Amino acid sequence: MTTVEIGDHADSVTLVTLNRPDRLNTLNADVVRELNDALDTIEHDDRCRVVILTGAGRAFCAGLDLRGFGDDERIAASGPFRGMLARQREIANVAQRLHHLRQPVIAAVNGPAAGGGLALALAADVRVATQDALFAVSFITAGFSACDMGISWLLPRVVGAGRAHEWMLTGRRISADEALAAGLLSRVVSAHDLLSAATAIAEQITHNAPWSVELTKVGMWQAMETSSFDASVEFENRQQVLTAFTEDHLEAVAAFLDKRPARFTYR
Repeated sequence: MTTVEIGDHADSVTLVTLNRPDRLNTLNADVVRELNDALDTIEHDDRCRVVILTGAGRAFCAGLDLRGFGDDERIAASGPFRGMLARQREIANVAQRLHHLRQPVIAAVNGPAAGGGLALALAADVRVATQDALFAVSFITAGFSACDMGISWLLPRVVGAGRAHEWMLTGRRISADEALAAGLLSRVVSAHDLLSAATAIAEQITHNAPWSVELTKVGMWQAMETSSFDASVEFENRQQVLTAFTEDHLEAVAAFLDKRPARFTYR
């Protein structure tokens, strides 16, 4: 059984499901490899406009599988330091791949998102969750540093440094309501409505021109790394000129004036 499932391209939206429900979708070597492979496939698929990431069963992702990652032979062959660093880079790369994916990613958090699971949710562009979802920077409670898989960079930018630092130092559980109030989530819904809520957001995104969406994702995250207002504006100026010369820009304007749905060609 595959540990990561890729769904159909329903209305240009691809559903990716972490599929280890018996282990709360914890990360091991198989999940990391298959999720990276799935993202590689999606990256080059022009039919896919938006990705929804969720978990099978009652959890989104409960972090690293502490019962074993599944690459002990590699660690033994490479030595503990080189082997563990290679493992760490592979795990962290999943968050980097999600964050840099050209398509927007919506995390549909259906239960606990702890440690690596929280990192995957943070690496997404939009997050919705069920009322019983829980969040925790649980690396520190397992004896690791809380700075892992990009959390030290992403979490302060999403919820602010004050909240992020407290969550990282304590490792305490954060309820869906607290996460919503902190800005980690855009909405909280019932378990029954989770995928439909995520799909509704995805469909709203697909109503916009494909390349405009891609450049917006690049620009909005680039702005988080830019210390100058003027530099951000200059970057935006170039994005506006690039999109102004696309056929899809002309189609978007025509569709607006004609009061009809746009028919984009990705040109």
